[in-house]
Amino acid sequence: MSFPLKLYLAGPEVFLPNARTVLDEKAAMTRAYGFEPICPGDLAIPPAPTKRQFGLNISEIDESFMNRADGVIANLTPFRGIAADPGTVFELGYMCGAGKIVACYTNVAETHYQRTLAWYEGKLSADGEGRMRGPDGHSLEDFDMIENLMLHGGVERRGGPVAVHAADPARLYTDLTAFEQCLKALSERV
Repeated sequence: MSFPLKLYLAGPEVFLPNARTVLDEKAAMTRAYGFEPICPGDLAIPPAPTKRQFGLNISEIDESFMNRADGVIANLTPFRGIAADPGTVFELGYMCGAGKIVACYTNVAETHYQRTLAWYEGKLSADGEGRMRGPDGHSLEDFDMIENLMLHGGVERRGGPVAVHAADPARLYTDLTAFEQCLKALSERV
């Protein structure tokens, strides 16, 4: 691996109204820990004749960033619902599949199960095998993990840190406490 290690900073921050400020703060913190940040918000997107092609251009550039990176820190804070941003989920899976260094964090302390339970407003029933199901008949995943077992488990099984911080709801996507915990853990590892 190259030094300093290049870390891809995955997360929904690119959608925030203050995206550039948050990404710059994350990048500065990443450098302070001795890593080189690669931020999806830093891409220069070539013009395209259609919105679809523009989206394909972004996807291609993001994948090239991940290919250049040695690892990822993925922000799995629930976004637009009870689960992580789907783009971030793809990016974390991509990096796990590539055998790169992986780390993740969330600014919500409730487990995936607790958030799903709240989504069903507590209206659960046990099926014949004792598995809890919502009113729609779907079973609930209860593994005491911050996110779907493939995400949390994928990071933990590869020895990566999984940081959890109960951020103030007003700073859900800008609180970098758990992000810094990942940086600290990775810097101690390399």
